[in-house]
Parts: sequence; structure tokens; C-alpha cells
Amino acid sequence: EKAQLSDDYCTADHRDPAKSQTSMAALMHFLKSSLGTGILAMPMAFKNAGLVFGLFATMVLGFLCSHCIHILAKTSQQVCKDIKVPALGFAETVEKVFENGPKRLRSWSKFAKLFVDIGLMCTYYATGCVYMVFIATSFHDVINYDTGLDWDIRTYIAMTVIPFLLIGQIRSLKLLTPFSVIANIFIVITFSIVLYDLFSAPFVFSDKVLIAKPTQLPLYFATAIFSMEGIGTVMPIENSMKKPQQFLGCPSVLNIAMTIVISLFVIVGFFGYERYGDGILGSVTLNLAEGTFLGDSAKLLMALAIALTFGIVFYVPSEILWKLINHKFNERYHNITQIILRTAIILIIGALAAAIPNLEPFISLVGAIFFSLLGIFIPSVTETIYLWPNRLGCCKWKLCKNIFLGVFAMCALVAGATASISEIIEMYK
Repeated sequence: EKAQLSDDYCTADHRDPAKSQTSMAALMHFLKSSLGTGILAMPMAFKNAGLVFGLFATMVLGFLCSHCIHILAKTSQQVCKDIKVPALGFAETVEKVFENGPKRLRSWSKFAKLFVDIGLMCTYYATGCVYMVFIATSFHDVINYDTGLDWDIRTYIAMTVIPFLLIGQIRSLKLLTPFSVIANIFIVITFSIVLYDLFSAPFVFSDKVLIAKPTQLPLYFATAIFSMEGIGTVMPIENSMKKPQQFLGCPSVLNIAMTIVISLFVIVGFFGYERYGDGILGSVTLNLAEGTFLGDSAKLLMALAIALTFGIVFYVPSEILWKLINHKFNERYHNITQIILRTAIILIIGALAAAIPNLEPFISLVGAIFFSLLGIFIPSVTETIYLWPNRLGCCKWKLCKNIFLGVFAMCALVAGATASISEIIEMYK
């Protein structure tokens, strides 16, 4: 009877149409959140994996990331039906799963929600740091080379903070849709230039590593996980859809987006490493010839695309933080408080970016610590608790699958973080 009542509740019927977006808009947001600086770092990931290992590992890892997004969104939709609410965020989904799970775990629900909230804030604020470093590096390379200036990278980081202060004040995902559309156009043009450059010369495979040393593999997994994971934007995008049922299924927003994303990651990573070898930088656009029209255009267009994406990346943690603290302020001052808070956070992000103005170890560290936890570990634990104990499939295969995902996430976290921190220490030496 309870199951029947849950099935009768349709989340789409209870969402505000004025604040909802179409499936196409959701697809644009999903692609934009997944095709950021990460895809441009895939050749660097392949350098730490080797051509053959990187090729197969990227496809497998892409499937695992897609699966984790799927089980999180599916669990959230099922919980929404169970408790009859139109939408739940990432942290709220985890909280409700714990609340209605085994009795021993119910007292942990508040902690579980806070853990996910803090993890998401750290993840996306750290991603904002990566975005700032990428944009500043792109403008630094183009302007310094073309004009003969010798400005330090930190000067460009300070200049990047200014537009971010404006974009960071946008508080509606719907208002960010035009930014995603423009950014996607810039990315398509940039990818076209990058692919043209990659295929403009004969390929030489003889001097490329096929399978890298075991000590390099943690950096590969950390970078690849950072590149592929967009777990923090999944639930805001799904929650904003007029027809949330179209987020999952076949075909669906998730399947179409991840098929495109994984295909592009494999192509850019494989041929980017093959083209530039061990000289590959943190972003493949930085390897394009300096002073050329196509090279400069690709660097600047991609920098602008990432700048336009900052609004989506900043939206997620800022909404989480505001929900946690808004009750501490008089409602009359909510608007000015948000402006001051967002401004302060962006200035702090700029200061952190200036402290580590190097893309390679920064990307690996963020991917290892935050995306391993939130993108793989938490969804697998959440699904297990929700299905416990009688809905885990034949011979409890879903439990075995989720244990594997949890162990893999922890191994990626420890090994990737250790390797990344060692690289940062070595860099500063």
C-alpha cells in the first residue's frame, strides 16, 4: 500500500513551472559543468597512465562515474516519492536516506548531511581556484608573448577576480542558462582548433609510453576523476527540470551527456598525449603554438568559456552555505549579506589561487580528495543504505558492487592525494 501511494506521487506535478527549465537546457548545463578545465587536462592524465592503459581506464572510469550519478539521482527520485516532496538536493537525499534507513544509522542523518554539504562547498570552491589559475595562465601566455610584457601570473589572477565578483552574484540557475549556451559555443570552437592542431602532423607512437609506471597511476586516476565528475551540479540540474523523469532512462539527459563527455575525454586525452608527449601541460590549449592566430584564439576562447562557467560552479556551494547560515541574519538584510558573503568568498578563492598558481598538482589534489569522496563513495553508500536489507538484488550483488566502488574511491583518495601533495612539495622546493 505504501509503495502504491509513493507511485501515485509525481514530483514533476509539484514543481514551480516558473523556476523550471527544459530538458535541453538541463543538457546544456550538464555538458557545460562536465566540459570545463578537466577535459583539457586529460592529455596530462594519459601521460601518467600511458596510451593503452589510459584508453581503457578512461572508458571504464567514465562508466563508473556515470553509474554513480545514476544511482544518486535514482535514489533521490525514489526518496522524493516516498516522503512526497518535489525535489531533494544531494545532501538532503543523503540525510533522508539515513533518517529512513536502519535504526542504528538514523541518528547519523544530520552528520551525513553536514558532511556532504561541507564536502560540496570545499569541492566547488577548490574548483573555482582551478578555474582562476587556468584563466590567468591562458591570458598570461597570450598577452605576455604578444606584447612582450613580463607580468607575473599572480597579476592575471588578481585581474580575473574582478569579473568573477560580478558573475558570482547571480543566484538563479535559470539566469545562468545563456552563459552556458555561449560557453558551449566557445568550447566547440576551441575543441575544433585543438583537434585541428592535434591532427595537423603525423602521429608518432614509437616514443610514447603504453602503460605507465605504477607510481604514476594515482595521478592519472586523480586527474581523470576530477575531469569527469560533476556530481555537485547533478541534483541542482535535476531539481530544476520540468520533467525530471527525462533525466534518467534511455535516452535521457544523463546518458546523452555522459556519452558525449566520455567520447571527447578519450579523444582529447589519447591524441593530446600522443601529439605532445611528456611536454604536455596542465591544459592542452597551453601547448598550442604561441603567437599564432589559432593558438591565441583557442586559449582566449576557452578562458572566456571557463569564466562564464564560474557562475554554475559557484552557484552550488553558495546555495548550500546560505541555507546553512541564513537563519542567523535578519531577513531584511539577506540581500546585502549575500552580496558581502559572496564577495568575501571570491576574494579568498583568488588568494588561494595565487598561493598555488600551478594547474597540474592542483587538479590532481582536488580530484583525489573531493571528487573521490563525493562522486563515488557517497553515492554508493547512499544507495546501499536505501536498499538495505531486502532490495539489494540477487545474492546481494548491488552490495558487492557498492563495496567495490567504496574501496576504489578510498584507494584513489589516499594514493592520489599522497602523490599530488608530494608533487606540490617538490615544486616549491
